Amino acid sequence: MAKARTLGELGRGETLPDRLPRSPVPIFRSWFDEAQQHKPQPNPNAMTLATIDPDGKPSARVVLCKGIAEDPGFLVFYTNYQGRKGRALDANPRAAVVFHWDHFDRQVRIEGPVTRSPESESDAYYHSRRWESRVGAWASDQSEPIESREALLNKVRHTAERLGVDLAAAVGGQPIEIDRPPHWGGYRLWLERVELWCGGIGRVHDRAGWSRTLTPAKDGFEPGPWSGTRLQP
Repeated sequence: MAKARTLGELGRGETLPDRLPRSPVPIFRSWFDEAQQHKPQPNPNAMTLATIDPDGKPSARVVLCKGIAEDPGFLVFYTNYQGRKGRALDANPRAAVVFHWDHFDRQVRIEGPVTRSPESESDAYYHSRRWESRVGAWASDQSEPIESREALLNKVRHTAERLGVDLAAAVGGQPIEIDRPPHWGGYRLWLERVELWCGGIGRVHDRAGWSRTLTPAKDGFEPGPWSGTRLQP
């Protein structure tokens, strides 16, 4: 009986459907939305982004997911095109991301090719940002050395002046118009492989992976059907 109780406990907790859905995207989207709604962490849209540098070395950092297009299926994030990750994606336009919502004991892994977002999409998001962030996108030569924090702040101030930003008016809440810098914008990570993970007692997690073929098309990729399977933890 003790053995039976122990095995029964291993089956407790959240699990994926016994019959896996054809697509993992609706479950991923529901998890993402739940994390956004309840905010168990300050940035529930944070994801670790892994890329390969031009010299073949891997690199990872945390970025924010700013959009999910369920059909045809891609994530959107924004950054400086000339920074380290931008140079990596120019050389090797593929990436992997991981979402980990520790409070819910859930994890999502996504891999696929990366393309730049349309300029109109990047413009729209850029103009939705706070004025300080818009100035910062112009001021920072991302990933490049600088001699001190003071030098960086001076650079930001000088950039604001060059852009004609009235700092007193900006701080007072007046609308500030700044065009998007050409070296800054969005990327789309196309969902080629998705893995969903639910934590389990005794490390007996519930995992499943889905993959599909992406065929290059004019605006990115044309996706094929998903194929899914359960995975051992």
